[in-house]
Amino acid sequence: MTRSGNPSEKPTVTITYCTGCNWLLRAGWMSQELLQTFQDQLGGVKLVPGEMGGIFEIHVEKELIWERKRDGGFPDVKELKTRVRDRIDPGRDLGHLDRSADG
Repeated sequence: MTRSGNPSEKPTVTITYCTGCNWLLRAGWMSQELLQTFQDQLGGVKLVPGEMGGIFEIHVEKELIWERKRDGGFPDVKELKTRVRDRIDPGRDLGHLDRSADG
């Protein structure tokens, strides 16, 4: 699903976060991590303030890949990058993130 050229032709990640829970910094950090790792594969990361209590959702295009309540908290960076990679560029090696802790 990797696309090149115009950013509007590349997939977009949307992070919806709870404003009442003050999760903007967490959402901003996650967006920075995704943009750094997938700078050539993503058309952008959009942050959407949510007013529903405790909302924290991450979508790649229209597909929900993380939901705080469903998935039990927040994703660590390895899990987040893996789920995004699996949707936008499944054959891509994420380097040390794809290696086991054993070696």
